[in-house]
Amino acid sequence: MHLFVVLIISMWGAVAPQQHRVEDICTAKPKDVPVNPICIYRNPEKKPQEGEGPEADQAKDKIPEFTNRRVWELSKANSRFAVIFYKYMADSKSDQGNIFMSPLSISTAFAMTKLGACGDTLQQLMEVFQFDTITEKTSDQIHFFFAKLNCRLYKKADKSSELISANRLFGEKSLVFNETYQNISEVVYGAKLWPLNFKEEPEQSRTVINDWVTNKTEKRITEVIPQGVIDENTVLVLVNTIYFKGHWKSEFPVHNTKLETFYKVGGETCQVPMMYQEAKFHYAVVQNNRVHILELPYKGDNITMVLILPDRDRLLLDVERELTSEKLQEWLSSMKEILLSVYLPRFRIEDSFSLKENLQKMGLLDLFKPKAAKLPGIVADNRTDLYVSDAFHKAFLEVNEEGSEAAAVTAVTISGRSFPLNKVVFNANRPFLLFIREAALNTIIFMGRIANPCP
Repeated sequence: MHLFVVLIISMWGAVAPQQHRVEDICTAKPKDVPVNPICIYRNPEKKPQEGEGPEADQAKDKIPEFTNRRVWELSKANSRFAVIFYKYMADSKSDQGNIFMSPLSISTAFAMTKLGACGDTLQQLMEVFQFDTITEKTSDQIHFFFAKLNCRLYKKADKSSELISANRLFGEKSLVFNETYQNISEVVYGAKLWPLNFKEEPEQSRTVINDWVTNKTEKRITEVIPQGVIDENTVLVLVNTIYFKGHWKSEFPVHNTKLETFYKVGGETCQVPMMYQEAKFHYAVVQNNRVHILELPYKGDNITMVLILPDRDRLLLDVERELTSEKLQEWLSSMKEILLSVYLPRFRIEDSFSLKENLQKMGLLDLFKPKAAKLPGIVADNRTDLYVSDAFHKAFLEVNEEGSEAAAVTAVTISGRSFPLNKVVFNANRPFLLFIREAALNTIIFMGRIANPCP
C-alpha cells in the first residue's frame, strides 16, 4: 500500500470553506494549537542564537514590524528551497523552454506530508525544504509558523489583490486516518479529509479529485491526474492550490501595445505583443552580475512582480546557475525608485511536471522508496508500509495590460518603436526570470523563466 501525493498549483482558484477547531488561527497562541505529530526531529547541530552570527546581524534590521522571527526565518527557508529547486528544474529542462511554478505551494504540501513522517524520512524533509534552518525549533513547531505565515499571506485586510490558498486531503474510505494528522492538517492548513473509494472505484475517485481541482481553479486546470495514476493501492491524495489575481498599480495602456520582436535563445526570434509604459518603479543595474532588476507592484503594494533581465550579451542560463537566495536578496535591496520606460511582453504560459526526480536529486530519497519511507503518522495503528509514489505540480500564469489575471482584447498593429531619448529603458525582449512575491516578507510565491512568451 502506498501514499500518493499530488500537488496542483494554479494562478486560478477559489477559497475552500474551512472550519477550524480554534476560533481564529491567526490570533491563536502556540498553546491554543496543540501540534503533536507521532515523531519530532531536532537538528543535532547547535544553531546560532538570536543576535549571533553575521546572518543574524544582517537580518535584525530587515525583519518586518510585528513579525515573529521564526515566521521570518520560515519565509527565508522557503525562499532558499525555491531557488535551489528552481536550479534543479532549470538544469533538467531545455534553456529554450518556459518554467513556471509555485515553490511556496510545494513547501506547504510537503510540510503537510511531514506531519506523518519519522526517522530519516523526517530528517530529509527537514533538510531538503530548509526547515532545519529555523533556529532553536523542533520539527513540530514548523506547522504553527506555517499557520502564522499563511495568515500574513492570505488574510490581509487590503483586498486590492487576491491571494488565496486551498488544501484538501482525499483518503481511502476504508481506512482510519490518524486523528492528530487530520486535526493538524485541518486547523493549520485548512485541509479537510474527503473519503473516496480508491480500492473499488479508482477512476471515479480520480474524476472527483479532478472535478474539485477544476472547480477551485475557475476551470483553468482540468484532468490534472491522468488515467491509470490512481489505483486500488492509493491511500491518500493531497491537493494544494494557490490562486492569485492582481491588477498592476500602474497599468500598461492598451493602446501602447504593439507587435514586436522577442529574441529567443539560439538566435531565433518571434513576434509578441509588447506592452509599454513610462512611470516610476524600483529598479537596479547590478554591474558585477550584469543583470537588470525591475519591480512591478500590484495594487495594494503587498504583492509585487520582480523581473531579472540579463545584459544583451549574457545568457540567462549563466544567471540561473549563479543565483542564490542571498544574492537575490542583495539585488532586491539595491533597487531605487526611478523614472523608467518599461517594455514587457503580454503572455500566457502553463507548466506541469513531476517533482519526484528533482527532489530525489536534492536528497529527498526515502520518502519515495516503499521499503525505506517512514510515514507511520498518517493512517491509524502506525502503519509502516506507506510511501509517496509521485508528486505532481501544475502552474498557470497570464500577464497582460491590466495585471496578472484577466485577458484583454487588444488591437495589435505591426510597427516599429524607437526608445525614448535620455530615459532608462527596461526592455524584456529576451529571456528573463520572473518572481511573484509578498514584498514585506520577501516570500517567493511563484517563480519561473520566460524564454518563449510568443503565442
